[in-house]
Amino acid sequence: MRVLLVEDDASLQRFVAMALEDEDVRLQGCTSVDEALLALATQAFDLVITDLMLPGRHGNELLVTLRDRPNLRGQAQLVVFSAGLNVQVRQQLETLGVTRFLSKPCSLADLQACAREAGALRQQAAPADQAASATVTPSVHRAAIDEFFGGNAALYQAFLARCRTQFPQDITLGREAATQGLYQPLRHLAHSLKSVLLTLGHPAAAALARELEETAQRATDDPGAHREAVQAGWTRLEAELQRLL
Repeated sequence: MRVLLVEDDASLQRFVAMALEDEDVRLQGCTSVDEALLALATQAFDLVITDLMLPGRHGNELLVTLRDRPNLRGQAQLVVFSAGLNVQVRQQLETLGVTRFLSKPCSLADLQACAREAGALRQQAAPADQAASATVTPSVHRAAIDEFFGGNAALYQAFLARCRTQFPQDITLGREAATQGLYQPLRHLAHSLKSVLLTLGHPAAAALARELEETAQRATDDPGAHREAVQAGWTRLEAELQRLL
């Protein structure tokens, strides 16, 4: 079972690792919301245990993102690892999909019970997942697989996984460039994304990247006249990247 622990306290990370070492668990630790979203974008987890007080972005932002993007969450059970949660806060977190709360300090028994409960739910969901996967048509993005990957679907999936690792960094770079008027770096980014998106079999998204590349070039020559067009173009392209994560 795959478990993601979002906790910036190294001693607590070690405690959780020790508590689960005898369980059938593969534990991955990260220390921030951004690290957690990157991990979730590149692999599936059965259980996500997150602290709320994290460096940078609050744990609530992670939970809100997973609520709004169920494809990123997948089948993961959500657990909050925190101290001093009152009834009102618990109710708010439950609306974000949290199904269990672990207090700080937490006992080994509670951690192990949490993992076993998630494991049991995973086993129950497995037959339904297998049935659903059997109905997925292999022709999705088949043209791109045939044209750019020699018909090798596994190679396509490996490339897609690497792209999903890179996209969050591209999004951060693009936001900063569009906001700060850094049009030359934005043009280079759009040029790169144009090729990547076309290779992945998303010609409409690639067309948005090409349009942004051209708009950013015009803005380099005349920034004042094209600032709003650049920001609008980046917003559309970012929405496509977010959808592909």
